[in-house]
Amino acid sequence: MSFHEIRFPTAISRGSQGGPERRTDVVVLGSGFEERNSRWAHSRRSYNAGYGIKTFDELHEVVAFFEERRGRLYGFRWRDHVDWKSTSPSAAIAATDQVIGTGTGTRATFQLTKAYGSVHAPWTREIKKPVAGSVELAVGGVVRTAGTHFVVDTATGLVTFLAGHVPEAGASVTAGFEFDVPVRFDSDRLEVSLSGFTHGAIPNIPIVEVRI
Repeated sequence: MSFHEIRFPTAISRGSQGGPERRTDVVVLGSGFEERNSRWAHSRRSYNAGYGIKTFDELHEVVAFFEERRGRLYGFRWRDHVDWKSTSPSAAIAATDQVIGTGTGTRATFQLTKAYGSVHAPWTREIKKPVAGSVELAVGGVVRTAGTHFVVDTATGLVTFLAGHVPEAGASVTAGFEFDVPVRFDSDRLEVSLSGFTHGAIPNIPIVEVRI
C-alpha cells in the first residue's frame, strides 16, 4: 500500500471532528425481538479536517499536504487527540500500560496492541503506527531499554527483541506508547469557497482510516 510516513498538521487535526465507526446489521423480528450481527470485526475511524481550519494559512497548508499526497493516492499519519496513547490522554505513559503478549522462550517479535474495555467484550486494536521514540517496554514488570533489549518498527508496530533478550516462557510482555492512525483523504477533490470561508463556512475535508 502507498503510504507516506508523515503526520497531518497536528494543530489543524486538533480542531477536527470524527471518531470510530462500526457496521452492525439489525433485524427486528415480528415478535419485536432483534437479531444483531457485526459486519466488521474492527472499527474504522473517519474525520473531517475542515473543522480545524481557522486561517487562510492553515487552509493553504492543507491544500499543499493534499497535493503532495495526490488526493486519495497516498496514506499518511493522523493524530486522534482523543485516543493517541496506550493510556488516557492526560495520563503518563508507562511500560506496563498494555499487555501485548506472553513469552515462549523463543518468540522474539510482538505486535503493539491496545485493549478497549475489560469485562464484557473487550476489543483489542493492533497499533501499526507508533510514534518514534515513544515506545516503552517491560518483561515480567521489568523495564527494557530500546536499542539494547529491543527495536521497534514504527511503520508496522512490530517490536523485536534482540538476541539474548528474548522473553522467557510465561513472562508477560507489556508496552506503553504514543501512536498515530493510518489514514488517507476520502476525496480526490477539495472544493473551497474563499468568500464563504471568510464568513465562517467550513470546507469539507474528509479523512478515513486505512487498514494496513
